[in-house]
Parts: sequence; C-alpha cells; structure tokens
Amino acid sequence: MAEESDDARADTAQPVPGRMLRAAAAQPVAGRPLRAAAAQSVAGRPLRADAARNREKVLRAARQAFAESGYGVPLDEIAARAGVGPGTVYRHFSAKEALFEAVATARVENLLADARSLADSADPGGAFFGYLARTAEESAAKRDLPDAISIEGSLRDELNAALDLLLRRAQQAGAVRGDVRTPDLIVLLKGMFAGLAGTSDPALRDLVFTVLADGLRPPR
Repeated sequence: MAEESDDARADTAQPVPGRMLRAAAAQPVAGRPLRAAAAQSVAGRPLRADAARNREKVLRAARQAFAESGYGVPLDEIAARAGVGPGTVYRHFSAKEALFEAVATARVENLLADARSLADSADPGGAFFGYLARTAEESAAKRDLPDAISIEGSLRDELNAALDLLLRRAQQAGAVRGDVRTPDLIVLLKGMFAGLAGTSDPALRDLVFTVLADGLRPPR
C-alpha cells in the first residue's frame, strides 16, 4: 500500500470542521510579531516533499485571495483555491492569522526594500513622492496591504524607520512641509488606502494621491 502523505493524514486523522476553521479565522491580526506566526516545518523536522508542495499551494492561493479580498477571506475559500482540504491548511498554519502573517511578510519586505533603495537618491523629494505613488498603486491592487503594514513587529518598525528617512530627507530638501512627522504620514497613508479599497479606477487613485501629495508639500 502506498505510504500516506503527512497532509493526507492531517485531513483524515485530524479533521477540522468548518466551524473550527472559522473560529481560528476569527483571531485578530494585530498584536503579534510579524515574523513570529509564520508556520515552519512540523516539530522542527523538514517537510516531506508532498507536504512542502501543499504548503506552497496554500501560500500561493492565500496571496491571491488576500490581495483580492483582504483579511476577511475565509480559510475554507483559500483551501478550495489551493485544491487541498481544510485540515491541510490547518496543519501548516494554526490559524488564519498565521497564514496572513506569512503572506504579509513578503508584502512588507518588498515595501521595505523599495524604501531602502531610495534612501540615497539625489532627488529626495522625487524619491519620497515616487515611493508614495508606488505604494498607492500597490494598495489599489492588493487589498491586504493596509492590514499587512499594521501588524506589530520588527519588520514594521524597520519599514517605519525607512519611511522616516525618506520623509526627513525630503523635508531637508524643501520638498515636504516641515511639520509632518512619520506617525502623521502613516495615518495619511492609511486614509489613502481606505479611499482606494475596492476600486480599480485609476482616475480615482490618481485623484486621491494628488490630494495627499499636495497636502504634504510646503505652503506657497
């Protein structure tokens, strides 16, 4: 008889009823370190090849589902998209929070790398506003971005520090008004995210960004 895979045993020997999966999905996003909840190999052991493939299927489906629907997408739907049983999802990620944080880590790391790449730009104002414009485009395409950058942890702190550097350099260059602090900017960005949530209208995205950018520039 062919050896049963780890994930197959998880779906049969450890069934996860829909109500249990939904209860796990009800856990809050904030309050845990961004990198802490990402699921690793079981009990420190390397994943079998079939289990590793299933985990990647789940992550791929989760990236797409969270980008389209934000954090509210049910785990059952992610399992269906991945073509695996709910027990397989639950085996690799103990709750929706853990799965979301695994996806969010990549989102935030991309934003962080982008911000750091602009830190030494010869045009601090252009670098700052260009970064905000790309973030606006990203938030319009990926509805999970506002939740991703809100998760507490060292990665969020690093992103805020990189954003602070871009802001201060732009202020020193006279491109941004001097009374704006990084916490103020983050509040404004979240407002922009909210304004762009659920829209695919590039004209609206451009309008929201233009209003935000004009408000950040020094008074004339």
